[in-house]
Amino acid sequence: MSLWDKVTLGRSGLTVSRLGIASGYGIGAADVERAVERGVNYLYWGSRRTGAFGEAIRHLAPRRRDGMVVVVQSYARAALAVRPSLELALRRLHLDYADVLLLGWWNDPPPDRILDAALTLREAGKVRTIMVSCHHRPTFAHYVRDPVFGAIMVRYNAAHRGAESDVFPTVTEHPDGPGVVAYTATRWGGLLDRKLVPAGEPVPKASDCYRFALTAPAVDTVLCGPKDGRELDEAMRALDRGPLDPDELAWMHRVGDGVRASTAGAAVRAGNVQLVWDRLTGWLRPGPNA
Repeated sequence: MSLWDKVTLGRSGLTVSRLGIASGYGIGAADVERAVERGVNYLYWGSRRTGAFGEAIRHLAPRRRDGMVVVVQSYARAALAVRPSLELALRRLHLDYADVLLLGWWNDPPPDRILDAALTLREAGKVRTIMVSCHHRPTFAHYVRDPVFGAIMVRYNAAHRGAESDVFPTVTEHPDGPGVVAYTATRWGGLLDRKLVPAGEPVPKASDCYRFALTAPAVDTVLCGPKDGRELDEAMRALDRGPLDPDELAWMHRVGDGVRASTAGAAVRAGNVQLVWDRLTGWLRPGPNA
């Protein structure tokens, strides 16, 4: 099976590409459209809802909407803010509905008031499925069992492999469970940094990192955040190259262990600062401007 072949995203029922594109890192409209023409259909308009990404969705939707999977994220902690956050996104994208409403960063299960707001939007046809992201892996066992969630979003890369023991087995035990989207595949660039990679080991390319995530049987889609067409091409090369073979997988494990153990953690610290900023801005407003 080619990694270009689309898969069903768990109980969401959505048909998705194995690679998804995030909006917040600078990718231009023309490059997003080019990726969709090649077969990438998972488009994540996240906490940084950039204008160029929105432009691409607006331009593609009239002729490609049925095949697109548009994800809108909300960090809203007040139930009254969930609908405005989504509707603001839909207005800016010129869409009637989002395929996925992502409830962002719920380390504990969202309270009923948040779930009720999300389910009301689903019942109204404003979203097709609900996804949740989390940084506390044990909580995913609850999300896997809860039929409210059509998909989950999990941090997973060669340096952070805890999901292999704490999340993926629970997913595989539930064949009717949620789909799995992996993110931070490059560990905020740390897995690509010669200064962090163990001496004597080849430095991975971004496509190796995406291939690593996609080699895990439980992962349906891996998210990339390209800043330009060159980075997008490297991400799509993962789909051309296919899953890692056993020797490549062992190499990525060695690299990941070395990067994780390294004391040079600038890339990780920068990523954590951005995560905190994203969460704070999500609490303070329904959604950033496009």
